[in-house]
Amino acid sequence: MKETVETKKRSGLLRFLDKIEVAGNKLPAPLTIFFFLSVFVVILSGIGAALGWSATGEMYNTATGAVEETTITVTSLFSISGLQYILTSAVSNFTSYNPLGMTIVIMLGIGVAEGSGYLDGLIKKVVKVTPAWLVTPMVVFIGVMTNVAENAGYLVFIPLAAMIFKAYGKHPLAGVAAGFAGVSGGFSANLAIGSTDAILSGFSTAAAQTLDPNYSVNALGNWYFMIVSTFLITLIGTLVTEKIIIPRLGPYKENGDGTLVENTGEMTAQEEKALKVANWVFLGIIVFYVICCIPSNSFMRNPETGSLIEGSTFINSIIPLFTILFFVPSFVYGKICGSFKNDKDVVAALNKSIASVAGFIAMAFMAAQFTTYFGKTNIGRILSFKGAELLKSLNVNSVVLMILFVIVAGFVNLFMASASAKYAIFAPVFVPMFMKLGISPEMTQVAYRIGDSTTNIIAPVIAWIPYILTVMKKYDKDSGWGTLVSSMLPYSMSLLVGWSVLMAVWMLLGLPLGPGAPVYYG
Repeated sequence: MKETVETKKRSGLLRFLDKIEVAGNKLPAPLTIFFFLSVFVVILSGIGAALGWSATGEMYNTATGAVEETTITVTSLFSISGLQYILTSAVSNFTSYNPLGMTIVIMLGIGVAEGSGYLDGLIKKVVKVTPAWLVTPMVVFIGVMTNVAENAGYLVFIPLAAMIFKAYGKHPLAGVAAGFAGVSGGFSANLAIGSTDAILSGFSTAAAQTLDPNYSVNALGNWYFMIVSTFLITLIGTLVTEKIIIPRLGPYKENGDGTLVENTGEMTAQEEKALKVANWVFLGIIVFYVICCIPSNSFMRNPETGSLIEGSTFINSIIPLFTILFFVPSFVYGKICGSFKNDKDVVAALNKSIASVAGFIAMAFMAAQFTTYFGKTNIGRILSFKGAELLKSLNVNSVVLMILFVIVAGFVNLFMASASAKYAIFAPVFVPMFMKLGISPEMTQVAYRIGDSTTNIIAPVIAWIPYILTVMKKYDKDSGWGTLVSSMLPYSMSLLVGWSVLMAVWMLLGLPLGPGAPVYYG
């Protein structure tokens, strides 16, 4: 618990969060926690299989493109065949763990950017031209906007948010929290249309057509609502950061040695020159990317549909593209200002960068086993079906029903991270059911996205949790799972309430959710 404010003067909320942090940080190391969670899932799957746990419902089959009645049963890993699977899949679980390869690749770019001093120069320039009052809303807003680039927000922006906060004399862990809240808590919101819009609208269309064969949900079906949501999330994220997180963490002390961090923001003439040239190179690479994406037959697009978002080379290669975007200007900066004298200096920066995530790599091994076991056993899918059955049994008005749907989606998200996998289960059940009650598929999709997004930042099954913990350790070696949960819980609850209120008001006013997308059906 941070001792920056006298305990007796701390509000009840801050004391409650302090207790969560203390209790959470008394837990074993995150790697050990993932080990125990893995063991628990294995044992639970054995119990579930022995007791015949199962659930039946309609589910979208991504292979056939049809909605089918499916019975899900628990797959036991507490058996001889389960043991064989655990032993033979351990390496492939690890190497196929999505954040692992992405983290290592992006660190090749970030490592050069840090080693050359380019990132530091950029942040000094940002501090010089950006007023302090704007930094928190800027971080949250950019965090929300990064989700159009899929996982790049986690890898690139959250560490950058910590550095920006530190440069402004704010606690870098508050920067991690604000960035994480925007990137993950506001995952569905954006001013632009992303792959999530395309994927979910496909599921909604298939589900709606089981009742109305002529109904189609397009990718713009939630656009108006998500534009407003972007600014709402920025406001909520800013208020939580400024009123709860920053006061709770207090001033940052480097390595806990009592020395307050000071940022002079001064740059030498050589550094100014290097930054100017590197920024032009940075801009030039972005222009090159844009030019490559413009032609309708561009290699950056989906070769079948021509889309620049869904299934495109651009989105699927976003991490290498970001790595190049950081690597090249950083190399130029280092050569001009003298921090890189030869290739050995560059290699040293790369080695140091990879070494800095060694703890994440070790943690990722057990996290990969846990998330894979959880999916393999079908426990998360069964929870989804049971949640659907619960909502179907209720008899309440449409606004209350949508709020309850948000809560169920948020609860299931704690155990089943993939937005598309959950919606493949939810959409065939709820879209036609709510249509019969006069609620449009687009409205059902909005409610699902709110629940799915707001609990991301406290869900233990989110694949990026080990990476976020690693970023936090860089600034506070004593931070742990308790620190993360106690920091993100206020965002999660505030976003859940605030976003649900916006949804309720939107429904009461009957505003369109997007072009040709009404709240009510029929």
